[in-house]
Amino acid sequence: MKLWKKSLVFGLVMTSMITLSACGGAQDNGSSSNPSGSDNQSSAANEGNKAEKVKIVFAQGNDQTPATKKLIDAFHAKHPNIEVELRDFPNNSTQMHDQYVTILGGQSSEIDVMNLDVVWPAEFAQAGFLLPLDRFIQEDKIDLSNYLQGGIDAGYFAGQQWALPRYNNAGLLYYRKDLVKSPPKTWDELIQQANELKGQGGTKYGYVYQAKQYEGLVVNFTELAAAYGGQVYDDKGNVSINSANTIKGLNKLIEISKSGFVPTDIKTFTELETRNAFIEGAAVFARHWPALYAQAIDPKVSKIADKVGIAPLPAGDVKSAAALGGWFAAINKYSKHPREAWEFLKFMVGPEGQKIIAIDSTQTPTYLPLFDDPDVQKASPLFANREFVEGLSAAVPRPITPLYAKISDIIQVEVSKAIAGEQTAEQAVQNMEQKIKAAK
Repeated sequence: MKLWKKSLVFGLVMTSMITLSACGGAQDNGSSSNPSGSDNQSSAANEGNKAEKVKIVFAQGNDQTPATKKLIDAFHAKHPNIEVELRDFPNNSTQMHDQYVTILGGQSSEIDVMNLDVVWPAEFAQAGFLLPLDRFIQEDKIDLSNYLQGGIDAGYFAGQQWALPRYNNAGLLYYRKDLVKSPPKTWDELIQQANELKGQGGTKYGYVYQAKQYEGLVVNFTELAAAYGGQVYDDKGNVSINSANTIKGLNKLIEISKSGFVPTDIKTFTELETRNAFIEGAAVFARHWPALYAQAIDPKVSKIADKVGIAPLPAGDVKSAAALGGWFAAINKYSKHPREAWEFLKFMVGPEGQKIIAIDSTQTPTYLPLFDDPDVQKASPLFANREFVEGLSAAVPRPITPLYAKISDIIQVEVSKAIAGEQTAEQAVQNMEQKIKAAK
């Protein structure tokens, strides 16, 4: 399978180089720190000796698969002088975000490498929490065109690369292929089929998605708004959410949420409830991430393992749009071992690290050549699907802004009120425009 690759050109201005040089000075000091206090003489005496073992701490949400342990073991085998200690954080992204902010806001060096949600790099970079990666990338000749473009873009802010993608994904439409003759191409077709097929084949619902007031609701709003041509910011960074296109997309989300084919408690649904409803055979259609596929076709956990189909999310008037998701690796600016931290980050996002993640956790790799790897293709049929892989490259990012957390909260509240019938789509969009413009 030949995959299209889009090259990414980085231009580094002089101020960036000065900043990176300053980071290099901090790196040298941290790497050569000596607890005994005998600095110059000890360094001279130890010159030429085998490097002492350095410990770095890697922070991420708790991984319930064997992937992270295998990845760290593989890194240790290649870098015996760098010990990686894993520190688990909550899998709830909001809680993880807040704990990171507390640690990094205090300029703590207690973690070195961290997993970042796709929407955090700009915020953390603006706050001064992250170490720029450009110099490392240039020195080690990392070819960023080998990665999914959306993932590279999401880690790029204010002229510098702050994070690299570990795995990316985008929303998919799951459906019961024993009930659905042809998956819907448009949201109107989905509404029609969900109404007609609800109750067939043991189902209770026509469609399930993430409607609880949390980040998942922002994702679904982003997809519907983009499908009808709406966006939060225009290409120049101006707030452009208050448009007829955004209103049309939100109205479609309201129509779905108020329909008789979704659960009456749809406003409590997260990814977990959506997953459970679908693999239990209760829903005809479900909007979810790619990682669900391996579980949905596994007869050990799924009641519909041989009845699962996937398709792109339906289109609106403009296009089919799937929100970009995933996690990134970044380095704490205050790490005492930035060079060692980079070696681990480079390994994680490189071919070997991403292959381990793809096979042992079925998360979608972002390193494009891996989609041609037979072992990776065996891990999930999705990875051998050309349309799925190329669709990831066209995924719609959520706003790349250092204010993302505030913007997300605004969208969550206003969209939640709209689907609950407490305000119209027009009122919700007007409120979002005013509050986003006032956010600082």
